[in-house]
Amino acid sequence: MTRVLIVDDEPQMLRALRINLKARRYAVATAADGSAALRSAARQPPEAVILDLGLPDLDGVEVIHGLRVRSAAPIIVLSGRSGAAEKVAALDAGADDYVTKPFSMSELMARLRAVLRRPAPEAGAVTAVVGDHVVDLASCTVRSLPGATAGDRPVRLTPTEWHLVSVLLRNPGRLVTSRQLLDEVWGPGHEEKTNYLRVYMAGLRRKLEPDAASPRHFITEPGMGYRYAP
Repeated sequence: MTRVLIVDDEPQMLRALRINLKARRYAVATAADGSAALRSAARQPPEAVILDLGLPDLDGVEVIHGLRVRSAAPIIVLSGRSGAAEKVAALDAGADDYVTKPFSMSELMARLRAVLRRPAPEAGAVTAVVGDHVVDLASCTVRSLPGATAGDRPVRLTPTEWHLVSVLLRNPGRLVTSRQLLDEVWGPGHEEKTNYLRVYMAGLRRKLEPDAASPRHFITEPGMGYRYAP
């Protein structure tokens, strides 16, 4: 059974999610605050997390950071916060998807299935220099070049960012269409969700490009897709 950790301070929401997940044969753990969520994840690591941002003790973004220290399990944010800034902050912190309340239970379950079936970045000998960083797909690490202006500041990519960047780096200089990227990273049925790509590409540029406003490596081809320029 796939183990899912649900984190929400609303008892009715926790109960509804637990019932629906158990009916679909998931193993479920629940937590009503951020501290309990981190303790649960340390005690028995989940394979996926559904997380509310508005928790009584810790902000959800802090919980995402805490989970990412020890786990690459996909995280779906389930929140009443609908602003773009909140979404970007959660995705940058390491969330893989963002669902706004009120929501459709069937859509949430579909998104959970989607994040669980995403493969990890393929192993291989592919490394690439992006700005001041060396991106290694085999070890899923990003390290700074000697003498880089970024210094030793660590760069952490989410599982979704790793999948996205792996597709681009394995096709240097080639146009990868938006449809191809959406199908490869998010799966069938997401071909029209171009806003996903805009948000995640903006995050990759902030983390890896020397100047996110004028990217040199992750190039947008308007109306077509994206290209990795070595």
